[in-house]
Amino acid sequence: MPVTIRAGTLADIPTIVEFNRLLAEESEGKTLDLAVLTAGVTAALADPQRKGPYYLAVDGTTILGQLQITFEWSDWRNGFAWWIQGVYVRAEARRRGVFRALYEHVYELAKRDPEVIALRLYVERNNHGAQQTYLGMGMEWLDYLMLQKYPL
Repeated sequence: MPVTIRAGTLADIPTIVEFNRLLAEESEGKTLDLAVLTAGVTAALADPQRKGPYYLAVDGTTILGQLQITFEWSDWRNGFAWWIQGVYVRAEARRRGVFRALYEHVYELAKRDPEVIALRLYVERNNHGAQQTYLGMGMEWLDYLMLQKYPL
């Protein structure tokens, strides 16, 4: 399967919204508010420098998978950590190197940017398949737990 990676565009909103909907349903058993999700995807695609770009794995005209990068500044390390989020690969395209192609694309972009010092992601506690995939890509466990106050 010849997979190419490209940046997401406003024309990709319906697919990215659907992939995010499926991601929430499959990985967390959550149903997202489609109006909020669509607004969020649209905002990110309209302002990728601040809100984070989406990258899409494409075979011809078929979008096989996606991920989004968001940015965290570390004063301790004087650099950016790029957070990989919104990872989704169509069920029929899984275990065929789609995520690897997306990850390697982002990894190469990060290595070329001297301000980027790390790639990070979070994964659902019970998503063991994804955890093994990420570990297989050379990622390591951190000693942090995540907490949040949501909604504000």
